[in-house]
Amino acid sequence: MSVFNFRHWMQLSPKDWVLRFISLGLAIALWNYVGGEDIVNKNVMVPVEVINLPRDLVISNQFKKEIEVSVSGPRSLILDMGNRAISRQVDLSRATPGTMVLENTNDVISVPRGVKVLRIQPKSVILSLDKMIQKQFVVNPVTVGTLAPDYIMKSIRMEPESISITGPRTVLSQFDVLRTKPIVIGGLHESSQIQIPLDLDPVIIDLIGATTVTADLDIEVETVQKKIPAIPVKVEKNGKLQRVTPATVSITVALPKTLIRNKVDLHSLFKATATDEQNNGQMQVKIIPNREFENPISILKIEPQIVTLIEEVTPENSTKKEKQK
Repeated sequence: MSVFNFRHWMQLSPKDWVLRFISLGLAIALWNYVGGEDIVNKNVMVPVEVINLPRDLVISNQFKKEIEVSVSGPRSLILDMGNRAISRQVDLSRATPGTMVLENTNDVISVPRGVKVLRIQPKSVILSLDKMIQKQFVVNPVTVGTLAPDYIMKSIRMEPESISITGPRTVLSQFDVLRTKPIVIGGLHESSQIQIPLDLDPVIIDLIGATTVTADLDIEVETVQKKIPAIPVKVEKNGKLQRVTPATVSITVALPKTLIRNKVDLHSLFKATATDEQNNGQMQVKIIPNREFENPISILKIEPQIVTLIEEVTPENSTKKEKQK
């Protein structure tokens, strides 16, 4: 047999010898690259990938997005793992609301052939699954400070008035309204619009992010009601003052509180006149402010609203009446 093999080798052409030496060299090189390469141990971080999460469910807890995997294998394969899309997949296609504990066994990580998983930390992935709901929250303004003296806050309108949030039922059920950060109104004396952030719990920020709303502040002067009696009714006809009955009226007005505090003569603020719109001697009383006011004054009531013109008795008028008789 050995003689036959020797004769076979001797009969090979130089070309065959070259091809066989090349094959032998490649085999030796491959063995050195794979079989003879250094074996190393290394810890690598592998992302946790959640797949097939049902649309009506949400993960409501904070879980580790990466796990630490200890691997062993040829140095080149270990270094190449960073270029591969290796992950710890978590399939939630059959998940239901509640807590799931998923064990991190060595076979849950798909590593290249020739690489061995030694250990995984942590030992498990814990997920809390909750129903996804949508809830409407009213935005409530929070104010600090005091307006300027004699001014009141008539209303605060929020834009938007409410915000719809989609999230875990157990999270959203903890809250009833959304509140703004403090709106400083100290010393304000006129209406204004203010951009103000919402004062949100961290779990709500995770759902909608930092959010700013608009507060529309409607501020007006504080008023008091006062009755001003005995305001003379002055009527002119053909450039002459006419007499009416009753000769005075009383008015009820809403005045800025500052006028009362400053003890202004209220009678000096108004004058009364009357017009005969129906030309029958019954005259409608009108109240006219004597000057312009920085803040509007409301006339709430006039008593009486109608006065009667008193015709002056003259010889001419007397003669006309006698002829009419």
